[in-house]
Amino acid sequence: MGAGVRDSERSVVTIGVFDGVHRGHRRVVERAVETAAERGLRTVALTFEPPPEEVVRPGYRPLRLATAKRRSGLLRELGVDEVVVLPFTLELARLGPAEFARTVLAERLRAAAVVVGADFSFGHDAAGDVETLRALGEKYDFAAEGVPLVEGVSSTLIRERLVAGDVAGAADGLGRPHRVEGVVVRGYQRGRQLGFPTANVETPPQTAIPADGVYAGWLECVPVANLPALYEGERWPAAISVGTNPTFEGVPRTVEAYALDRDDLDLYGVHVAVDFAARLRGNTRFDSIEELVGQIHADVDEVRRLTS
Repeated sequence: MGAGVRDSERSVVTIGVFDGVHRGHRRVVERAVETAAERGLRTVALTFEPPPEEVVRPGYRPLRLATAKRRSGLLRELGVDEVVVLPFTLELARLGPAEFARTVLAERLRAAAVVVGADFSFGHDAAGDVETLRALGEKYDFAAEGVPLVEGVSSTLIRERLVAGDVAGAADGLGRPHRVEGVVVRGYQRGRQLGFPTANVETPPQTAIPADGVYAGWLECVPVANLPALYEGERWPAAISVGTNPTFEGVPRTVEAYALDRDDLDLYGVHVAVDFAARLRGNTRFDSIEELVGQIHADVDEVRRLTS
């Protein structure tokens, strides 16, 4: 480090995309926070937008397990003092490990220690690993630690579980229910006509949405700047439908949530979060509206049991 840099200005840095901030990420971040507390330093989480793979593999568009805001919030809940989102560009991708360590870790973030997962790689063509980081730390005055992975937990595996509709398995990897966020928009209002008004959630592109089906979970209003703040912080057990509603033809794929026993909510334009707890069944085409309504009543009873 350059002369004149005080210890109080230095940081413990943890690095990753942290998509979903799952149990494996949490182990790494918690170790970084612990190290910072031991040394009386602040903890910085360095992440990237877009994810590096989208830049180095053109056309690759992985589903996102969490929005950028959600990811930052989860990292802060773990004790991180600052989340630095570095724009990932081709220029950044071309930096060698040594140049990345010097310009980003030593000069920009003033790292005293760097804590990463044991499989961490960095620099052009992923040429650097944890051992490379340790060697560069000796040159640029920071310690480096690779934290053992949590077996069977990865963002890729969690995405696969969601594609299969296994929201319970995804929750096990995440350490909490999978969440989908978006703004409530006007739909066909068929749920209201049937006595079960739903919030039709318009999700951002690349959102990791579970497989088509009916789920138990929760609907929550999440405050976002420049959007209505009605019901802020309120959370209700919810029956959730994902899919095209095969009983009615020509319906695009949607995420709809019915807050149990609430037919008085006006959520249009409100930013909401839908948390998935359990899958009840796949989507079914019913021969009559009466059959559909009967099944919805049964679904609601099951949701009530699972979320009480």
